[in-house]
Amino acid sequence: MLKSIKESPLYKIANPNSIAFLGASNNFMSMGTQMLDSVKLLGFEGAVYPVHPKEDTVLGFKAYPRIADLPEVPDLAVIVLPTKIVSEIIKACGQKGIKHAIVVSGGFREVGGSGIALQAELEQTAAAHGVRLLGPNCLGVANVHHRFNPTPLPCDCAPGFVGLASQSGSFITQIFNYLQLHKMGFSTAFSVGNELNIDMVDCLEYLGACPNTKVIALYIEGLRRGREFVETARSIVPHKPIVALYVGGSESGRQAAFSHTGAMAGPDRLYDGILRQSGIIRAASLTELFDFCWALGSQPSPRGPNVVIQTHSGGPGATAADSCGRAGLALASLKPETVEKLRPFVPHTASVKNPIDLTFNKNMQDFYWDIPKLLLEDENTDMLLLYFLAPPVFIERFLTGMGASSEQAIKDARKIIDDQAVTFIRLVDSYDKPIIGYTYRSLQEPFVNKLLDHGIPVYPDPSRAAKAMGALRQYALLRGKIVTGEK
Repeated sequence: MLKSIKESPLYKIANPNSIAFLGASNNFMSMGTQMLDSVKLLGFEGAVYPVHPKEDTVLGFKAYPRIADLPEVPDLAVIVLPTKIVSEIIKACGQKGIKHAIVVSGGFREVGGSGIALQAELEQTAAAHGVRLLGPNCLGVANVHHRFNPTPLPCDCAPGFVGLASQSGSFITQIFNYLQLHKMGFSTAFSVGNELNIDMVDCLEYLGACPNTKVIALYIEGLRRGREFVETARSIVPHKPIVALYVGGSESGRQAAFSHTGAMAGPDRLYDGILRQSGIIRAASLTELFDFCWALGSQPSPRGPNVVIQTHSGGPGATAADSCGRAGLALASLKPETVEKLRPFVPHTASVKNPIDLTFNKNMQDFYWDIPKLLLEDENTDMLLLYFLAPPVFIERFLTGMGASSEQAIKDARKIIDDQAVTFIRLVDSYDKPIIGYTYRSLQEPFVNKLLDHGIPVYPDPSRAAKAMGALRQYALLRGKIVTGEK
């Protein structure tokens, strides 16, 4: 692992104080213009120097005709220019003293033919002038904590704890909105493209040392430095979980990966072994990748595999129980004294076996404090999975039935819901056990949305919630094996 994050060749790429931007204009049909506009919209606080042969200003920034004309040596050059002149531009960067670059331009090794020669030329030029670069054929970086987003889409997610290294550029920019909906966000996200002289291993090292990163996500199409990858991952896993999605295992995936970035994919079983040996949790889809990161970055490690389920209804409870079994988890056997303590809070028509199915509950305090408190205090319980059904209309109907006006009922219902959410959040903060929710209703409903704001995961499906809990348990086991040196 790096002794300091500043030792990484990615540090100045992710945390520049000044940038030169080549390929932006005042024409928004240009990809480079859209990328520079994203930098501006997020409020990057450093100096921005567009380089343009004709324009005096670009998007309000003073422009310069050549790299040599820049008033200082920027930390980073972002290059969105025709493939055939990229090597020439890197040479000019090196002569100016710019030692870090993002090369967005494609048309190199990934297209074969003359592209292979162009990439070889670029590699030689970068080496000759000491330039470390992300790409080519990438979208670079998004560091929301540094307010730096030179990608095509504006960043609409808050700074977060998920560090991403991706061999697809799309996932560092097109996933912003998805993360925001789940109240997650990136710490730093890297698109490595063709990995000319910075690769996945370099990204792992950076994210392993990054103080804002709690969990690392990898999108992999192929690995070049297999041994270094395994060693680096194993040094990180005792401190941070790593989750990976590998897509080159099938023949169609292998072909797509090679045409995308020129990555050399391998058989699925081989990569499955590499990831397991590295201590990395493997996701089966992009949804799973971020589902697992959500839980791993926000929840404590479980002491065991035993889950207790609390629900309003039998169907959602049974579905959750089945999902837990499929995720390799077990239903906790509650202690007899816990069962007896539960009885005063549970209607005679309800079940005090796990899942705890209340069927219908009139007292929200019972559901969001007293009952889960008893379940979490049971030493046989390692994790709590709770079904949320709290639409405001339930309370609004009750209040209007008591004589309140519709307007007053809506206002009072929101306050009641907010108060109960605060109560449940206080409970969550009191226990060092994973607590995860699921619902079939919108994540934007007030109660759930308040939990999400506090960092409590609530999944829109019990299967996704159970698999995320399974990832928590898997990480605890993998980390234990690496710490103890087990094979």
